Amino acid sequence: MSWISALLAVLCTLTVFCRSVLADAKARTCSEVRQAYSAKGFSLSNIPYQEISGEQLRICTQGYTCCTSEMEDQLSQQSKLEFENMVEETSHFLRTTFVSRHKKFDEFFRELLENSEKSLNDMFIRTYGQLYMQNSEVFQDLFTELKRYYTGGNVNLEEMLNDFWARLLERIFQLVNPQYHFTEDYLECISKYTDQLKPFGDVPRKLKIQVTRAFVAARAFVQGLTVGREVANRVSKVIPTVGCIRALMKMMYCPYCRGLPTVKPCNNYCLNVMKGCLANQADLDTEWNLFVDAMLLVAERLEGPFNIEAVMDPIDVKISDAIMNMQENSMQVSAKVFQGCGQPKPTQYGRKSRSVSENFNIRFRPYSPEERPTTAAGTNLDRLVTDVKEKLKLAKKFWSTLPYTICNDEKVTAGVPDEEDCWNGHTKGRYLPEIMNDGLTNQINNPEVDVDITRPDMMIRQQIMALRVMTNKLKNAYNGNDVNFQDSIDEASGSGSGSGCTDEMCPPEFDFATTEAPPGSNKSESEGSTAVRPCPHWLAIFVISLLLVLQRQWR
Repeated sequence: MSWISALLAVLCTLTVFCRSVLADAKARTCSEVRQAYSAKGFSLSNIPYQEISGEQLRICTQGYTCCTSEMEDQLSQQSKLEFENMVEETSHFLRTTFVSRHKKFDEFFRELLENSEKSLNDMFIRTYGQLYMQNSEVFQDLFTELKRYYTGGNVNLEEMLNDFWARLLERIFQLVNPQYHFTEDYLECISKYTDQLKPFGDVPRKLKIQVTRAFVAARAFVQGLTVGREVANRVSKVIPTVGCIRALMKMMYCPYCRGLPTVKPCNNYCLNVMKGCLANQADLDTEWNLFVDAMLLVAERLEGPFNIEAVMDPIDVKISDAIMNMQENSMQVSAKVFQGCGQPKPTQYGRKSRSVSENFNIRFRPYSPEERPTTAAGTNLDRLVTDVKEKLKLAKKFWSTLPYTICNDEKVTAGVPDEEDCWNGHTKGRYLPEIMNDGLTNQINNPEVDVDITRPDMMIRQQIMALRVMTNKLKNAYNGNDVNFQDSIDEASGSGSGSGCTDEMCPPEFDFATTEAPPGSNKSESEGSTAVRPCPHWLAIFVISLLLVLQRQWR
């Protein structure tokens, strides 16, 4: 019986040995790798059928492998392309949001201005006829300057509106006093009395406040959408470093070389790779969030007190009311002007001119609701603002959450539940290292990506500065302050060409938690810069005097 037991033991040993040999032979085959490699569109020529020595590999483990050095190079390039595509696809929503909303708002504002100008022109032709047509360039110039301001022109709204009312006063004053001849000097004298006499009532003051703050907010908001679009487009085009490409290859395709093409990376492993590769993008997040917050606050102004649609839609009625005020007070205004500027010379055609004055004295008939033009771009401002606010809220923290968004994709990683059945960078099993924090400086100990924290991406730093400057413009627009829109670093100090609100009409100011100086520092800074302007002048005199003394000593 003992020999039977011994025989059975030998048979069992042989069975186990045969199974292990068969399993080992099966593990050494590269058939699954060849199939997956071919599915990627690569040629199978020179691809091994069984594992070979991996001493030629530079990234993946140099044990037995299914990869040649050519395969490793091709898969490394493939991992780079797939990573770039992942970032671009993930940011597609963000980029299209800014592109489409900029187009809608810009189209709306431009059409609103066109409709307002057409409405005024049609109304004034019906009301004043030939007299308006003879003086229509005053109104055309008003809308030309408003359009130029909106499109980024260097226009001071307050000065431009003051000039409009002064020119209008000159024209109307001549029409209500046709029996006199007015020289250019006399007309210039008349315009000086615009603020003192208030011939148009309170309309110019109110309209100046409303137009200025509405246009400042509208222009800043559209400019903000432009900046958001440009930043998103530029930052989404990632150029991975050499260290990042190595880490991507190791994560995405070294499983192929180990004969495990269906095993996906562990979720935490993916996060460390992405945080290392997207470290500079994460540094954009703080300024990006401040920018989005500023956009949302200006959006609230647009649907509230700074609503440009509410200002421009009835502007024809408001200007006509001002003209009516002038007509009703023309005698008092004329008497005060004659007193201040002197008695003008009478014309030779007094009787004929008086009939012109009578024609001018037609009362204004406003549009009925059916006659008023339709809303611009087939929508209204409130609807546009509501839509863009929802989209902007989704854009917050986009750059810091980008690694999580990519790694949560089931096409990229095995997912959190499969922590034991995922690729950890070496084999199939749990990933043990801790997850890194966000940003460049936090990648100093990243176990997966070799990141040089002393060399920040300059393109990203430029985008951070662009966001900072734009946030400051939006902050000024929120508080009703005009700003110069030429993109330069000194804009961040908030210098502007005027204010959109005065005295009791000013809304309470809002302070943003930005890295910029507070709005109250503008004045002191500008005063300080004015105070030190003579310094270069005295310095130049000193240098010249010193040179003369040295020259005399040399002689």
